[in-house]
Amino acid sequence: MSNSPPTVMLIATLLVLIFPVALSFWIISLLASERNNGLPSPLRWLFSFLVPLLVVIQAYLRKHLDWTGVIIAFIIGFILTLANYCFIFSMLTFFFTSYKVTKYKNHLKRELETDSAELRRRNWLQVICNGGVATQFAILFMLERGIADENPINFKYDYYSSWFAMGVLGSIACNNGDTWGSEMSLALTRGNPRLITSLRKVPRGTNGGVTVIGLIFSALGGLAIGLAYYLTLLLCVNRDVLAISPPQWPILMVGGCAGLIGSIVDSMLGALLQYSGFDRRTGKIVEVPGENVEWVSGIRFLDNHSVNLFSSLIMALLTPRISLSFWS
Repeated sequence: MSNSPPTVMLIATLLVLIFPVALSFWIISLLASERNNGLPSPLRWLFSFLVPLLVVIQAYLRKHLDWTGVIIAFIIGFILTLANYCFIFSMLTFFFTSYKVTKYKNHLKRELETDSAELRRRNWLQVICNGGVATQFAILFMLERGIADENPINFKYDYYSSWFAMGVLGSIACNNGDTWGSEMSLALTRGNPRLITSLRKVPRGTNGGVTVIGLIFSALGGLAIGLAYYLTLLLCVNRDVLAISPPQWPILMVGGCAGLIGSIVDSMLGALLQYSGFDRRTGKIVEVPGENVEWVSGIRFLDNHSVNLFSSLIMALLTPRISLSFWS
């Protein structure tokens, strides 16, 4: 029998969570109300509840998330939706596209790694490491700007909220770019990658190993997040406002840069601070030293989850600075 709670119990738990979460962010919106045009509309609150609720229930039924992952994902989705529709649609793009690339030729990836990205349920820790940084920056965005309608990126007249918005974009684009790059590199390349710190060839699946194909797909993964953000912005912002605002197409370039650079940062952390060993018995890459395991790179300091967390944090801080070069 499964240890996961029934779907009805899960839905009831989420509904119970709605009230304290709603109260908390209602207080935040009150504190920030002097800096915007007022409180969010009832329709926005309803949308912020329903969209994450429907998505996480669907993810649970399709066995993408376990019950702990569902609860944390709902809270993250609620915060991102309430803060900015561009944030939540960027995160949903990451969620759905990363699942698709992980699924692509997954049987080949399992032959290379003992801890390959199989189609297993994600738990609360994995959800936080992939969405926690974006959520923190979304909260800072709300505290700076309040909860109001979506606005274009404008560093000249709306510097801090634009800064936090690009931080959210950078964090999500980093995660998506790294996922696309690592998964598609394993699926499409036959030769061995090169360790990013020394450029020596290492076994496939080694943490910190990079390929040209992987780097290209990292940029494309970030570009996909930038495109989701850009299209949502065009749909939600009044055309008259867009007409007097700086051009918004650089969002696409920022997303692509964040995906590529974020993947490189992730690879650097993986090569230096994450242990990779080659198990002679199984022919797979492992992350724990042991008998018949030959060291390949790194030290046993970080794991995949912490590498994802740190790389997304670095890119959340770096992406606004990258953005300034496009809107200079």
